[in-house]
Amino acid sequence: MSGITVTRAHLADAALAVVVGALVLTTAVGGALVDYALVAAGCGALAFHRAAPRAVLAVATVSGAAHVLHAQPGTLAALPVIGAVHTAARVGHRGLAGAAAGIFLAAHLAAGPGTQEVLEKSALLAGWFLCAVVTGLADRNWQAYLRQTEQRAAEAERTREEAALRRAGEERLRIARELHDSLTHSISIVKLQAGVAVHLARKRGEEVPPALLAIQEASGEAMRELRATLEVLRTDEPGGDPALLVERARAAGLAAELAVTGDARPLPATVDRAVYRIVQEALTNAARHAGQAQISVELAYGQEDVTVRVDDDGNAVPDRPPVPGIGLTGMRERVTALGGTLHAGPRAEGGFSVRAHLPLGETG
Repeated sequence: MSGITVTRAHLADAALAVVVGALVLTTAVGGALVDYALVAAGCGALAFHRAAPRAVLAVATVSGAAHVLHAQPGTLAALPVIGAVHTAARVGHRGLAGAAAGIFLAAHLAAGPGTQEVLEKSALLAGWFLCAVVTGLADRNWQAYLRQTEQRAAEAERTREEAALRRAGEERLRIARELHDSLTHSISIVKLQAGVAVHLARKRGEEVPPALLAIQEASGEAMRELRATLEVLRTDEPGGDPALLVERARAAGLAAELAVTGDARPLPATVDRAVYRIVQEALTNAARHAGQAQISVELAYGQEDVTVRVDDDGNAVPDRPPVPGIGLTGMRERVTALGGTLHAGPRAEGGFSVRAHLPLGETG
């Protein structure tokens, strides 16, 4: 394989060269071999007008002028030069286009000086060349207008996205304030009163009721979860470093380790956020339910995807699969929204495993 990709544009350019060549050859019927060679050179060059417009203009002009001087053909012989002039003007080479048109017209006049027919044909060709330059410039301006329109549309879309993100951030902060002002105070009172009741019972030498201890423990857990939720709501960053989560888990007494495989690199914002939240939720669940377990976190970077795996050797067993809570449900929704897959459940050898496979393409 040569590695050259043939596109529709290449086929269209080749077809243009063939059609123009067929038309010009009608003016060279019965001519010498050199005339056919000049026609083939000028028309064949048109097939490359997108890649090398200046080179095509030079080849078409030189071969066309030589053909006119040698064979004095009809006006159709100017078609390759007209096409090259149009292309040159379209890409911004107006001066070269005008010079090429002037050279060809000079050759046409020199081929039959002084005759009325040559003057009329030269005037006709001058009009054709003028139209070629004008349409080339018009096409250039139209393409520039389309590009500007696309840029304005992209800028407007980006502005709308930024405004939506800003409104979402403001709404998160509002919810965080409401939760802090209402729930935090109420839970703090419950926790404080339960703690006082436990302290007084122990001070009097009485047995602390199990229900009271459960209230104290549940209120403390609720306060920790609420603080974590408020921290998430107040976080403006799109994601975070999973390594920091593992370090915090170790600082809290968990036996957690992080392993990174593949070519670690910055991820798209949506994927980066998902990876961070998956590791965060998996570590939180392990801390709550796995007991004194070993926890391994693995990030595997592929060419077009990233895989997150969090395993522990805790108390979960396949015979008693856990009921999915809000955390696992939210994790699955986040992964599914990105076009990924999630497996979360007990391992055959004991413990719990979370494995998320995320494609790196932006999905919104």
